[in-house]
Amino acid sequence: MRLLFLGDIVGRTGRAAVTARLPGLVERYRLDFVVINGENSAGGFGITEEICQDVLDAGADVVTLGNHSWDQREALVFIERQPRLLRPLNYPPGTPGRGANLYVARNGARVLVMNVMGRVFMDALDDPFAAIARELDACPLGEQCDAVVIDFHAEATSEKQAVGHFFDGRASLVVGTHTHVPTADWMILPGGTAYMSDAGMCGDYDSVLGMDKEEPLQRFTTKIPRGRFEPAGGEATLSGICVDIDEMTGLAAAVAPIRIGGRLAPALPAIWD
Repeated sequence: MRLLFLGDIVGRTGRAAVTARLPGLVERYRLDFVVINGENSAGGFGITEEICQDVLDAGADVVTLGNHSWDQREALVFIERQPRLLRPLNYPPGTPGRGANLYVARNGARVLVMNVMGRVFMDALDDPFAAIARELDACPLGEQCDAVVIDFHAEATSEKQAVGHFFDGRASLVVGTHTHVPTADWMILPGGTAYMSDAGMCGDYDSVLGMDKEEPLQRFTTKIPRGRFEPAGGEATLSGICVDIDEMTGLAAAVAPIRIGGRLAPALPAIWD
């Protein structure tokens, strides 16, 4: 089973890169399942129903969110009627939407996807370890599902690594989002789980985390805001991770980064050539 996960879409340029390139990637690599984090896709803050549908129409099977889930207020409403949009699993009870769901891939495999937020340097939420464990207990890999993808939206690399190791062997992929910079630690953990601390972003890397440089530099150097943050408008790099999942075990057989376009050095998934 071929799985593609792409990091946070940032603004118009990130959306354009995804909608332009994803259909070709799905066809070229015969992708079975695609997950994309979209929490920064609407002007850098949140997601709208129209944008969500555009990303799904381009070939994504699931769109995940994070700490900017509700920056566009309409998301509180349309998430209830869009089962392929996930907000953090460990939000308080009663929060609209869902944090995990079971989907059917193009090859017929049952894929459990979770979107979970960390707590280190982030908002105080329910324990992410306990939240993930409950979902895995209810839908264990190899029994009720054939693959498990965990988007761990967190700030601290230590917390991301801890989640990866804690659930090693129980998930197909644990991948970090939120920090917008792709890490070089893609690997298969000893128990068979594919891991990467951060998938990076689908956005313009001639920026400060996808935002036009002027306002962040102004605030860092003077502590005086002059305006709002705006997404950078240069060519975006499509950034993420590719995983070849063993259909017998649901664990990772191969893993590789993907980077296309923009300023970063390109990386294509040789595991699928």
